[in-house]
Amino acid sequence: MQRLAFCAAAGALAVLAQTRGVGEKRTREIVRRQGVTIEVIAEGRGPLFILLPSLGRDSEEFDPVAEQVAAAKFRVLRPQPRGFGRSAGPMENITLHDLARDVAAVIEHEGGSPAILAGHAFGHFVAKMTAVDFPKLVRGVILIGAAQKKPDPEVQRSVSIASDPAQPESERLKHLQRVFFAPGNDARPWLTGFHLNVRNAEIVARDSTPQDAYWAGGSAPILDIQGANDPYRPESSSQELVEEFGGIRVMVVRVPHAAHAIIVEQPRAVADAMIAWARQL
Repeated sequence: MQRLAFCAAAGALAVLAQTRGVGEKRTREIVRRQGVTIEVIAEGRGPLFILLPSLGRDSEEFDPVAEQVAAAKFRVLRPQPRGFGRSAGPMENITLHDLARDVAAVIEHEGGSPAILAGHAFGHFVAKMTAVDFPKLVRGVILIGAAQKKPDPEVQRSVSIASDPAQPESERLKHLQRVFFAPGNDARPWLTGFHLNVRNAEIVARDSTPQDAYWAGGSAPILDIQGANDPYRPESSSQELVEEFGGIRVMVVRVPHAAHAIIVEQPRAVADAMIAWARQL
């Protein structure tokens, strides 16, 4: 078993969006499959990384992480969730299998080389499901802010309130601070950015898929990046994947001063961990 701790330092094809790094371009592409349209933010060159966002949120929040990973000579793709931007597809009666097919379509569109899938919070369910359903397309799975196997119902209630724009702002802020942000980190920016239609569809997809169907993530290597202040993954549960699947397959990274919104609290620490692990595969 390996355990590390990182401190943070502070519808068109190939539409040019922004220059990144030396000679690298951030582009936006459209991938289509069987009634589904997927907008993909792409940058960098090299082995393939797929970044998958949190519940009800979009992949724009990965900007600093994506930039750093691309600069380390990886190809980074960020599929936008159905219902956001130009991504569209059925939003009712879906399961994680449907969302995994979206990810597989993006990998196949890129050429089909096996990818490392990194999912933040809800995104880790999709990453694991893709590894189960499409093992030949997945080289490894990175869990960022993933919940323990049996999360505290009160924590789940807090997430439900915090992510619902229809709830009073004062209540949302209280629950955002409780679960998503470490003490001293400002939770206010996350009062915006939750897309209710996306959130509701993703809850249906998660709850319609038995945990046993995706939990193991197939047989892919796993990097489990945890916020040291995340109540979804208390210290007592930090080694549960190592205990279940073994230290050869699973590496755990605990990031100080980070909770469930770890990718915006400590983006450099998250990217550093991802890059170091990917280079060892």
